[in-house]
Amino acid sequence: MSARAELPASDERVWLARAVLVLVSPRAVFVALRDDSEEEARARSEAVLALVLLAGIASVLWAPNVGRILDDRFVQWDALLIAVVVFFGGAIYGIAAYWLGGLVLHAAVSPFGLTRSYRQARQLLAFAAAPVALSLFLVWPVRLAVYGEDVFRSGGSDRGAGNSAFVVVELLFVAWAVCLLLLGLATVRSNAASSSAGIS
Repeated sequence: MSARAELPASDERVWLARAVLVLVSPRAVFVALRDDSEEEARARSEAVLALVLLAGIASVLWAPNVGRILDDRFVQWDALLIAVVVFFGGAIYGIAAYWLGGLVLHAAVSPFGLTRSYRQARQLLAFAAAPVALSLFLVWPVRLAVYGEDVFRSGGSDRGAGNSAFVVVELLFVAWAVCLLLLGLATVRSNAASSSAGIS
């Protein structure tokens, strides 16, 4: 009974590690994503949630409204309030992208046998977004150190070539995520093809 109770926690820890491993050894993670059983999907839930939230926060930080948040004279903004707004805004954005993006992805690729279920498409999308989540820790601390509060104010110092460089770097993380998504789709498809070959 105790061993059975420990197994789900162990599986969840494995998938939390894979949320990081997907950045350096993505094929192994996508091979593991082929298992679309209830048990595996449940074990992945914490890792998926973490990736969705972090990627959502990283994405919403680039929203134009966030870049003008300190222009609002009717609210006394401080670092804590900005963090709270960005966190909840990122959570809403990330969750919406997870469910709607997963739906669009599944509808687009399922006729070609690239995903087995809507759930698998959603979870594949979440793990492919790992580079965007990583950018929250690599790009934004540097950008905030360079520009400070001007990141959240229109007409600040975060303009010109320097800011364009940060945008390019962020787009590289997005391109990395797209590459992971394509690799994940190919990996899941190759499993479906091999399964079909075995049946025939």
